[in-house]
Amino acid sequence: MPERPIALVTGASRGIGAAVARALSDTHDLLLGGRDTDALRTLVDELPGATPWPVELTDHHAVATAVTDIERLNVLVHSAGLIELAPVADARSDSWRRTFELNLFAVTELTRLLLPALRAAKGHVVLVNSGAGLSAKPHWGSYAASKFALRAFADVLRAEEAANGMRVTSVFPGRTVTDMQRNVREQEDAAFEPERYLRPESVAGPIVSAVHASADAHLTEIVIRPS
Repeated sequence: MPERPIALVTGASRGIGAAVARALSDTHDLLLGGRDTDALRTLVDELPGATPWPVELTDHHAVATAVTDIERLNVLVHSAGLIELAPVADARSDSWRRTFELNLFAVTELTRLLLPALRAAKGHVVLVNSGAGLSAKPHWGSYAASKFALRAFADVLRAEEAANGMRVTSVFPGRTVTDMQRNVREQEDAAFEPERYLRPESVAGPIVSAVHASADAHLTEIVIRPS
C-alpha cells in the first residue's frame, strides 16, 4: 500500500488549525503543532494517523531540532498567529517584535528548514493570512504589517519554488469564530458575535480544496468573507 501524504499544521490545537487538521485527516498523516499540549493530545486521540508536534515556533533552535527527521512533507499549513491591537502612539517595540516573531519569522524559518522535505514531495505551503493582510485599519498596525509581509513572503516563495513543483497558497479569511477572535473583540471593547463570523470549518474547506486541486490548478490566493 502506498504511503499516505504527510501534512504539518501549526496552530492545530484549536480554531482554523484544528479544523484544517480534521479536514485533512482522511487523506493525510498529520503532525500537529501547538502550544496547548492537552488540546493537541485530545485532537490526536480523535484523528488516526495524527502525531503531536508541540514545538515552540519562535525558538529556532528547537524548531531546527524538531524537523531533522522530516524527510518528506506534502503539505505545510501555517496557522499559528498572534495579535495585539494598539494605536501607533502606544504600540511599543516589544509588541511589534512579538507579533513579527510568530506571524512572520517563525513562518519563514520553519519553511526554510522544511524546503528539502517539501521539494522532495513537490509539496504545498498554505499560509493562513487575514483580511488585515489586504487592508490595514487603525490600531492594527503590527498585526497588519506582519500579514502584509507574510503575503510578500508567499509571493516570493511561490516564484522561487515553482520550478521545483511546489505550490503556495495565501488564505485571507475574515472574522472567524476562534479564541483569537474573542480576544480581538475584547481588545476592541466590542461584543463577540459568532453568528456574524465564519466558522473555522468554512475556512478549512477552501484550504483543503486548494491542497486537493488537480495538478493543472494552482490556487494562489483565497479570500473568504462571512456572508
